[in-house]
Amino acid sequence: MTPAQIIDHRRVQVLDRAGQTSVSEACRTFGVSRTTYYRWAGRAQRYGLAALLPKGRRPPVMPTATPPDQVEAVLAEAVARPTIGAQRLVDHLADRGVRLSPSGVQKLLVRHRLGRRAQRVAALAQLTAATTGILTTDAKDGPFGFCHFAARPGDLVALDSFYVGKLKGIGPVWQLTAVDTATRYAIGRLVAGDKSARDAAAFVDHVAERLAGIGVELAGVLTDNGPEFTGKAFTSHLAELGITHHRIPPRSPNHNAVCERFQGTALQEFYRPAFHRQHFGRLADLGAQFQGWLQHYNTRRRNHGDFMRGRTPVAVMEAHLS
Repeated sequence: MTPAQIIDHRRVQVLDRAGQTSVSEACRTFGVSRTTYYRWAGRAQRYGLAALLPKGRRPPVMPTATPPDQVEAVLAEAVARPTIGAQRLVDHLADRGVRLSPSGVQKLLVRHRLGRRAQRVAALAQLTAATTGILTTDAKDGPFGFCHFAARPGDLVALDSFYVGKLKGIGPVWQLTAVDTATRYAIGRLVAGDKSARDAAAFVDHVAERLAGIGVELAGVLTDNGPEFTGKAFTSHLAELGITHHRIPPRSPNHNAVCERFQGTALQEFYRPAFHRQHFGRLADLGAQFQGWLQHYNTRRRNHGDFMRGRTPVAVMEAHLS
């Protein structure tokens, strides 16, 4: 239900309550003024109840607004030359045929969160990371929001653990999750009892084996600071395998957003429907169904986010490997 539909439903309820009781009672119950009520009632009487639905509004087109092609030129120059200010940018823009004042350039930069030198440097770092896979501290704090950067599959695989629940006859169940940030290809395994660094180390072996089966080498992992990922059994195992270990800042789950988002999808699309359909008395039964859903997620479920744009993880993986 959209916000506009919610507003429309509330307005209709106000009119219905006024018809059943009185205008004063309806206005008191729903917290609206009598002036607002009569405006809604008059609109509904003249044009029908459909007129109570809020109209979509778009920003006005200002005749003095800077043309979009000039805005793009300003932003491109600002990111290409992040250490110079608006006054010097004017000279470079003039070479491209863009005539703007220093104050006009600065206003455009501020509007796009590039008004300060540090913001422009961070923006350049983010674009560099997106194209080359070189991730720096500035890229993590850039104006475009933190995202994961990986030039090739296997360069950076996000790991996390997800508490499924305490199942009768099984005990606590955890899901160990791995999502390749370059392709969103997901790998998962269920473990019973409290997860440990040894479980996480064994899971890394499983992930490396799965990726090797499709021609991808596991080169780096990204984890939070949970005990299963900071324990000696896990860190020493990564060192033995020659896998680079990246750790996100404390209390910053958004830095592992790819994994967090996948686990939310698994909860909504697999676990909740599965637990409403049947009772699982064995971990193997739940694990078998989870692997089936995971196969569907990787091969058939289209992801319509800004990064995937309607593709499946396998489709993105094949594009990288072709």
